Amino acid sequence: MSQKQLLGKYGEDLAAKYLEDRGYCIVARNWRTSAGEIDLIARQNQKLIFVEVKTRNGSGYGHPFEAITAAKIARMRRLIAQWCEQNDTFGLKLRADAIAVMVLNGKVAIEHLKQVF
Repeated sequence: MSQKQLLGKYGEDLAAKYLEDRGYCIVARNWRTSAGEIDLIARQNQKLIFVEVKTRNGSGYGHPFEAITAAKIARMRRLIAQWCEQNDTFGLKLRADAIAVMVLNGKVAIEHLKQVF
């Protein structure tokens, strides 16, 4: 596994723990289709939350949220629709969130944006 992949997995692990610590139940991780991947799918009460996780270990490429482009949002919408077609979502409200994980000098900062699109 490359350093970038290890960092991404580490960020997703931290994001999942962050959500669980706040009462979310992780339903799926790294759900994939030929069209792409949803990093985390969580549930909280009657809400199903689809989460894009972006992790950085420096500011050289900007803030993690800057990597969420219009194309990425459009792909996430298509993936959410596919997931809903394959799973029972009756009675659940849907939400798409983004989590930024910054790892700098051994310290971790997590930012959670709800209902990003």
